[in-house]
Amino acid sequence: MPGVQDRVIVVTGAGGGLGREYALTLASEGASVVVNDLGGARDGSGAGSAMADGVVDEIKAAGGRAVANYDSVATEEGAANIVKTALDEFGAIHGVVSNAGILRDGTFHKMTYDSWHAVQQVHLYGGYNITRAAWPHFREQGYGRIVVATSTSGLFGNFGQANYSAAKLGLVGLINTLALEGAKYNIHSNAIAPIAATRMTADIAPEAVLDKLPPSFVAPVVGYLCTEESTDNGSVFVVGGGKVQRVALFENAGADFDAPPTVEEVAEKWSQIADLSNAVKAGPPSLA
Repeated sequence: MPGVQDRVIVVTGAGGGLGREYALTLASEGASVVVNDLGGARDGSGAGSAMADGVVDEIKAAGGRAVANYDSVATEEGAANIVKTALDEFGAIHGVVSNAGILRDGTFHKMTYDSWHAVQQVHLYGGYNITRAAWPHFREQGYGRIVVATSTSGLFGNFGQANYSAAKLGLVGLINTLALEGAKYNIHSNAIAPIAATRMTADIAPEAVLDKLPPSFVAPVVGYLCTEESTDNGSVFVVGGGKVQRVALFENAGADFDAPPTVEEVAEKWSQIADLSNAVKAGPPSLA
């Protein structure tokens, strides 16, 4: 049976919402969990220990093992301290769930540099920082599981979320390369795009819709991807409301040119270039 028994797993942004559910699920399955949360507001402002402490108390009350950490994944030092907490408390680290995030929504026309930068720093740089801090330990022990939180906003776009969408799709690019570099060390890297009712999504849909999207539908998928039995590597899954789907890039046969084409020659073949009716799953381009 797939499991995380006796594994040590870091969950960032685990003080509430999806992160809390991931931490509770992993702990209930036997993992020792580092519950990381800065304790700030949805926009990243503020800080505090109550959120992470509350989840740790829940886990311990149920007989599980957990420790709180309040560092920010947005800095190298913070991420290093999160991993250090795992090593100091439990003596190892076997998995990372990069879930921490903030929102600074606004149309691109009105977006400020600060709003752009803050979201990249937590989501994209945070994903890099925590993974980079754990990576040497994964390589040395020949084992690691990485799950990053992407989003349907990154995969398909979403009005008013250019900063968030860019960061989330950037994480897909990160795991695509980590999957290649980590394969020989038994390090598997995957991404999930969760659809769930949390404080991050509280104002984007009617309550009747959100009631059908509890985080408990998502957490078991994250739990499975953290197991040794999970062989997926470099995959993206959309998860929510009782449905789990794999998402991938597709490509068509395209058009060929024997010589550098003119703009007019490209235009003549554009319908052939753009037609996806017979597309197949895409892979790295061949230069042969």
